[in-house]
Amino acid sequence: MAAAELDPLLLLRQSIASGAAILPTASDDAAAAEVPLSQATHLTFSTPSHIALPIDTQTRFASNDTPVDLRSIYFAWLKREVAIPEYNASASQLNDELGTTGGQVRKFAFVERLDLITWLEGASEESEYIKPLAGDKDGSTSTAAAALASKGAAAPAIGSKLGRSGKGTMDPRLAVIYNSERKMGDRNSVLRGVKPTDFSHVRKSSAIFMSKKPSQSSATNLSGNPELATRQKQRRPDPIILLSPSASSLLRMSNIKSFLEGSQFVPSDSLSASSSTSASMLHINRLMKDIDPNRPMRFILVEGPEQFKPEYWSRVVAVFTTGQSWQFKNYKWSNPTELFRHVLGVYVGWRGEQAPESVRSWGHRVLSVGIDPFKESAHANLETSRWRDHEVVEHIWKAVESNMRSKGWRRDQAPTSI
Repeated sequence: MAAAELDPLLLLRQSIASGAAILPTASDDAAAAEVPLSQATHLTFSTPSHIALPIDTQTRFASNDTPVDLRSIYFAWLKREVAIPEYNASASQLNDELGTTGGQVRKFAFVERLDLITWLEGASEESEYIKPLAGDKDGSTSTAAAALASKGAAAPAIGSKLGRSGKGTMDPRLAVIYNSERKMGDRNSVLRGVKPTDFSHVRKSSAIFMSKKPSQSSATNLSGNPELATRQKQRRPDPIILLSPSASSLLRMSNIKSFLEGSQFVPSDSLSASSSTSASMLHINRLMKDIDPNRPMRFILVEGPEQFKPEYWSRVVAVFTTGQSWQFKNYKWSNPTELFRHVLGVYVGWRGEQAPESVRSWGHRVLSVGIDPFKESAHANLETSRWRDHEVVEHIWKAVESNMRSKGWRRDQAPTSI
């Protein structure tokens, strides 16, 4: 249990639970003042005793089997209440401030970030991304401490006074409290018990049944129509359009639907667009006559690829951009020139203003269009004042449809790679 005394994750979790101050500092001195996270070399926990850990200390939280440093963990906790796009933008800004002197903040995927925050705030006692402490097989430090207290031993605690050797003892009254705790179960313990259960033997047993493919006659009987069964088997996936998460983008999740589906631009911060600001994914329908003239295609709109599977990239048909290259950091192709060899780029700016130099340098693979500035007037009618938006929207859809046809989109199939 000696490892638990200075474990960064447990120190952070206990400080959060007690409401104690957690300060980024430029030294391990107890009187050191708080500094911005980009200048910090240590993370100081003020209670129950002064403990300062190097901010680049590796923790037991592993992302893709790689230990994550304390700075990234603390930053994710600070940004726990913001959406994924804003979190990624803040992390990119901090990495720019750190430069080459202080390491880099790791960006967590949606599921990893949710699991970490749930564990830090005490809503869950287990995490599939946190490795257990040495000698603590079930990963429950409080349980081990209570067990020692029940035997009359002095159980180590995170908040105890530490000597030069780094070891300490728990207050006997605190040990009694820990011993009286009732461990609450979470979804993992309810479904699988304390320890994960190995179900690999089920896979071997089911291989016999999974290897048998249904015959053509069974497919016919299932649907009653062989042609319908074939169409169901070859169901075309929905194409994906990626939006820019930048706050300077004219088109966001709040107003993209009214623009691409209704052919009207409405500012993203207007009252009429506020109902969609919390959406993380949208669907719009569009009839692509040169691909499928009989039924509209459903497009999926998202701001980032955080929840993408590898095969999703073959379904991306357009990327809206403001010209800021940090948008593509987590993309399959992070280099803009390489990205727009595979996917159509779309830049939407104000009519009469020149596109950014970065957009112009990416060449003809990025479609650059301009829309009229939005003017609010008590006498203006939105439908009559925004009539030129329809022309811009049709130009964008024509480019998207042409690009989709060249990549292999057909009435009943989608490309396997782009």
